[in-house]
Amino acid sequence: MDFAGKTAVITGGATGIGLALAGQMGGAGARIILFEPREHRLQEAVAALAAAGIDAKYMVGDVTKPEQVEALADFAWAENGRGDIIVNNAGVSGGRSRVLDMDMVEARALYEVNFWGVWHGIAAFGKRYKADGLPSAIYTTGSENSLFNALPKTGGAYVSSKHAVLGLMDVLQREAPDNIELGLIIPGWVKSELSELQADEAMDTDEFAATIFKQMQAGEFYLVSHPYNVVRMEERWTEVYGAFEKYAPRHEGDDRMDVQLWVERMQAAR
Repeated sequence: MDFAGKTAVITGGATGIGLALAGQMGGAGARIILFEPREHRLQEAVAALAAAGIDAKYMVGDVTKPEQVEALADFAWAENGRGDIIVNNAGVSGGRSRVLDMDMVEARALYEVNFWGVWHGIAAFGKRYKADGLPSAIYTTGSENSLFNALPKTGGAYVSSKHAVLGLMDVLQREAPDNIELGLIIPGWVKSELSELQADEAMDTDEFAATIFKQMQAGEFYLVSHPYNVVRMEERWTEVYGAFEKYAPRHEGDDRMDVQLWVERMQAAR
């Protein structure tokens, strides 16, 4: 993806990671459109981007409302000719209760933003990208919690929502036409308003965005930042591999039970 002259639409883009990515893409020549419910924060963000010489606009809206996300796409096409890039960055971090104690209304509200808000962005922009066949990109902000559980005993709603985002983007990566670049942004502990605990150990937001943007330019799918996450991933997969080794070890001919092979045969039968 060459960002020069492209329009990047960023949900939840008025603060934190979204705004920092706007600065990176804008610095590479992209025009920016920010989207979220807080107009005063959008105005502040657009002013800051404009002061840095970046073409920036905003639209007030809510990613949980599919008609408002469709209106965002309409706005991008009307204002800038096209919204070449969508960054599904809007997210919330609530729902910090044990699974059995979680209020279902609160859990569903979190999913409306973290999961359905992402899918709304993918659908509204992705269908247009598929139809016109022009170079495009869909990026989504997941989390280290897409890969393992960094919030034991308190993160049932949040962690599962980010696992769901990983699954959605993984499927989309295999389905999307060649003109659509895909990327899953995987933050660890970053200094942003989303983080409930601010500390010096958290990665600087601009440093994080610069790290991620290099990977966007390289066309990577997994856009990563925090090296220690590998340790937590290895812990999870050691447990999984251990279960397989004990109860379902590899044996000659086991590839005949491969799920992909089954899917291919099902498709051929149709």
